[in-house]
Amino acid sequence: MIRHVVIVLQENRSFDSYFGTYPGADGFPTVGGQPGTCVPDPLTSKCVRPYADHSDVNQGGPHNLVNARADIDGGKMDGFQAQAEKGNLSCTPAAPACTNALAPDVMGYHTASDIPNYWTYARDFVLQDHMFEPNASWSLPAHLFEVSQWSARCSQHNDPSSCTNAPQSPGLPPDQSGSDGTNPIYAWTDITYLLHKRGISWGYYVVEGAEPDCENDAAMTCAPVHQGSKTPGIFNPLPYFDTVKNDGQLGNIQSVNRFYLAAKAGLLPAVSWVAPSAEVSEHPPSPISFGQSYVTSLINAVMTGPDWSSTAIFLAWDDWGGFYDHVMPPAVDENGFGLRVPGIVISPYARRGFVDHQVLSFDAYDKFIEDDFLDGQRLDPATDGRPDPRLDVRENASVLGNLVRDFDFNQAPLHSVILPVHPTTTLTGTPHTSASLDPAVAASERDPFG
Repeated sequence: MIRHVVIVLQENRSFDSYFGTYPGADGFPTVGGQPGTCVPDPLTSKCVRPYADHSDVNQGGPHNLVNARADIDGGKMDGFQAQAEKGNLSCTPAAPACTNALAPDVMGYHTASDIPNYWTYARDFVLQDHMFEPNASWSLPAHLFEVSQWSARCSQHNDPSSCTNAPQSPGLPPDQSGSDGTNPIYAWTDITYLLHKRGISWGYYVVEGAEPDCENDAAMTCAPVHQGSKTPGIFNPLPYFDTVKNDGQLGNIQSVNRFYLAAKAGLLPAVSWVAPSAEVSEHPPSPISFGQSYVTSLINAVMTGPDWSSTAIFLAWDDWGGFYDHVMPPAVDENGFGLRVPGIVISPYARRGFVDHQVLSFDAYDKFIEDDFLDGQRLDPATDGRPDPRLDVRENASVLGNLVRDFDFNQAPLHSVILPVHPTTTLTGTPHTSASLDPAVAASERDPFG
């Protein structure tokens, strides 16, 4: 029934920061209709409650492994304000993400009127309120987990046994702080290896522009680093995988413009991943509105194309970005899970208006792909022919839910929901956009059918 899976991964938002007030979801605990939690503020010796923040541009907080542990604080979930204030100490005075260095916005949340398209997708399809980042760390490990269920550092090409667990500092691209300037070695097995062996098509689509995250994952600001489909990096890690190069699959990594064309022509591959640029990523200080417009353009492209009737779109955000969330992540292994992020399922067979309370992570995406296309084959070093010393088979974790529960294949297929790319919102302070940055035209590349 599902012949096309599309995974759209945005940047740096916690579940509570986008859906903490969503009816029926595990949102903010309330007292008298108001958020009842209060996080300590070391600067004032008081505490800060979650509050509605309609700013289109946020600053967020630092978000590496150390910050995650401090935010979680053994389950108290009370470190967010302190970590943001500490992170702001390293800001340059004019940096756009640090204009309120002494007034962090990590306790702020956005309302339905701020992000109406995202709330419409949640209401019309499926909202997942226990989707967790697979690792308690930053963007590069999250994107490695997205395609391989592991983040590692390797010493030898084509030798998976040379890889060691590295949830914070895997092999770093040359443009990363701490890199030795050479290309990293990703010798362990990723899911494209299994797809290629079965003749299952895939595509990884990259938006041309600046990388959404900083070279230093704990930094609040940084100079832009260029990315594109031909420039491997944090958000485009597959070109560094030995499997992708050995299988002759580098051509599957393409500009996002090719995704729009494939959607229009009914030529989507079986599995698609779509990675944003900084401008449309929602990673602070990039505007939320730009990201929402870009994501809407992707979803509209699928919904108006011939493949909509057999497609499942999984939309999530790669990590929490320092923003507050009240739910303690479950422990799976020493790598995670990380903090909770929004998750949405969009498909003609999605259970309309369903809030999925299962414990999930990006591991569930690979599990769904493996069950749908690979007869349940796993990224398992004991069976995939490329043994590596990863800690476990994440897709088989007992706590992990199954995305099949988000579908009803007996229902009449849901109609497409074509939304305005530029919806009316209550967001304030939206920067002026030029045609070259207009996400409706297409994230730095013109949408061929728009």
